[in-house]
Amino acid sequence: MNFTATFRATKRVPILQVLKAAVATIAAWLVAGWLIPGPLPVFAAIAALLVVQPSVNQSFGKAIERSIGVILGVVIATGISLGLGQSSWIILAAIMIAMLVAWALKMTPGTSNQVAISAMLVLALGSASPEYAFDRVIETLIGAAIGIVVNALIVPPVAVAPARGEVALLGGELAASVDRLADAVEQRRSPGAVDALMIEARLLRPMRDAADAAIAAGEESLTLNPRRSAHRSELVQLRELLERLSPIVTQVIGMTRAFADHYDDALHDEPTVRAIAEQLRRVAHDVRLLVRVAEPEPEPMTSEVPALTSALVVTPPKSGHWILVGSLMEDLRRIRGELVGD
Repeated sequence: MNFTATFRATKRVPILQVLKAAVATIAAWLVAGWLIPGPLPVFAAIAALLVVQPSVNQSFGKAIERSIGVILGVVIATGISLGLGQSSWIILAAIMIAMLVAWALKMTPGTSNQVAISAMLVLALGSASPEYAFDRVIETLIGAAIGIVVNALIVPPVAVAPARGEVALLGGELAASVDRLADAVEQRRSPGAVDALMIEARLLRPMRDAADAAIAAGEESLTLNPRRSAHRSELVQLRELLERLSPIVTQVIGMTRAFADHYDDALHDEPTVRAIAEQLRRVAHDVRLLVRVAEPEPEPMTSEVPALTSALVVTPPKSGHWILVGSLMEDLRRIRGELVGD
């Protein structure tokens, strides 16, 4: 196990998010300190720091989580302090009671931790009087509100580019898998090469799932986002494209599975094999043509016209290959329907 992987991410957080978190924290500290004189506005600064998230919608959710946790933690700490006084063991008791209350209420781990932390801070940093508790709640709400405003006004994050990239990767690999299958249909393959073809085709599923997750993240990033109107149509287009590609992914994996299960060296003597290979290459061409909308700088195509424009008519295959040929033909028919909209 890599020790550094326990505390280091695979990539850095965008520097813009770091700067926005810093701006929100400083603003919350200054505003809360001005509006609520007294102790240092630690609660406001922590709330603002935690609320700045990768999307405005996540910031709103984090603000609710933080606010509820603080309110409950402050109420628990105040009640315990008024009833039992203040001492080190009272702080420990308040932490345990706060954790049990959050558990009994089925709160999320983040909210549960916030309840316990808030109870501890109230007892450790100040006098747990009702006035002090009320000020800390207001202070937290100020910090959370400032965090949301900063995240929404200073270049609110939009996760459209990652979604476009994942869909483009899926389309490129899908076309490449179809081309590899076309080559395998035409030329003899060793058992190891046939297995490798199947492994490569199966990788399409996690790529499809990654594209779906990226689009979902993009849609989530537009919720409550002031910039959503400029990007919503693009995400709708990407979602529709993925819905067209997903059945083709399933068909290509099935075709590759059928080829691997029924392959033999005599397959290449079939008169229809070259015609099927040609249809597969047309499928690859049309898939690349379809996903050009997801590529920021699409490469020039040899033809902008869909190649899969007519159904394939073949002669009856030999008895030993009719299952495989028939399976490939049926999958080609379904793929053609997805590509041409039939």
